[in-house]
Amino acid sequence: MDCCNDTERAIEALKGRQSATLKIVLAINTVMFVVELTSGLLARSTALLSDSLDNLGDALTYGLSLYAVSRGARSKAMVALFKGGLITLAGLFVLGQVAYRVINPDVPVFETMGIISVIALAANGVCLALLWKHRTEDINMRSVWQCSRNDIASNVSVFIAAGAVWLTQSGWPDLVVGFALACLLLRSAVGVSAGALRELRGRADHIA
Repeated sequence: MDCCNDTERAIEALKGRQSATLKIVLAINTVMFVVELTSGLLARSTALLSDSLDNLGDALTYGLSLYAVSRGARSKAMVALFKGGLITLAGLFVLGQVAYRVINPDVPVFETMGIISVIALAANGVCLALLWKHRTEDINMRSVWQCSRNDIASNVSVFIAAGAVWLTQSGWPDLVVGFALACLLLRSAVGVSAGALRELRGRADHIA
């Protein structure tokens, strides 16, 4: 009996730690979404707008993950599958933005791109560090960690794009990075969705 009580307390403690971490990264990503969206519009940067949309998707993802923390394995898999759908929509939206800028070219403000990308990199570095210890706990937290890991690559890409815009005085590096971020988002969506489907199939086979 004591063993069962200890197990229940350990599970509740784990859920509490996961919830606390998710609340912090949710707040960070919500703030960075506003900052990057505003900066992206002012700087006319597709890469920054893409990164801001990624942060919005992450904020929604963390909110859903916070909801799933206290749910069962099947509910967590369903939430992860929904998150995969959200990431897919984000990737498709970014592709639309890239297509728009190809038709209506403009040179973004590279200074704003560089400064904001560094700030975003620092913010997402904090998120990644907080999520590191949770990355193997369950499919819910694993998908959250994957989102944060992708954010680091996105921020570095935007910084590189800022330098390339400065060197070339062209908007093409911004578009190339925007396209690459869309591909990264879609690849992540496939990974998260596939993991969720495997979990659901495994549960179904177990019940059968």
